[in-house]
Amino acid sequence: QLNVPLVLRAGMGATRRAAARHSQCLQAIVAGLAGIKVTLPTSAGEAKGLLKTAIRDNNPVVIFEDKLMYQDKAEVPEGELFIPFGVANVKREGSDITLIGTSSMVQVAEKAAEILAAEGISAEVIDPRTIVPLDMETINSSVRKTSRCIVMDEGHQSFGVTSEIASRIMEQSFYHLDGPVIRMGAMDVPIPFSPALEDITVPTPEGIVAVARRLMAGEMINVT
Repeated sequence: QLNVPLVLRAGMGATRRAAARHSQCLQAIVAGLAGIKVTLPTSAGEAKGLLKTAIRDNNPVVIFEDKLMYQDKAEVPEGELFIPFGVANVKREGSDITLIGTSSMVQVAEKAAEILAAEGISAEVIDPRTIVPLDMETINSSVRKTSRCIVMDEGHQSFGVTSEIASRIMEQSFYHLDGPVIRMGAMDVPIPFSPALEDITVPTPEGIVAVARRLMAGEMINVT
């Protein structure tokens, strides 16, 4: 009986030397509030398409924008552009392992996929674009094809977006997996101001590649 056509834009993300209070990623907290839709654009075109869709939605929508992406440049289609909620984007097709990243982690996943490709490992990269609603059909289709998966999010690893996506994959595609679904998020610490410390708190392409190699080899993995 009630519509709340509200759109909020919120900044997120670390590695800008802004210390703990200005480097947080709060998407998991908002996603846990029933009735609120949550989007994470990863390019200028997605930002336009998701924002225009959000404005026309009768539900409250929160758009999380990674501050590091504000300097990125990309093609933006002219005229109307609407990206539907709950439809993931397959950024790169692959056959050996699925890399699922949100926000800035999509770019990290793409860089990791390039490194893995040089080693003969074909990685599929998926950008969910919205985590509420979440496109499990596309995610499950990819995981059932590759049988291996790493989920990445810049928010804290414990009790976060990676946990939710990984648990859904385990529930829905367990018998298609050749190994555990691996979560890679930020360390469970306040983001440090020190550049040397801050740079090791969030996932990197090199870190993802190292975990992917071990997953492909069937080794035991404990990412903390």
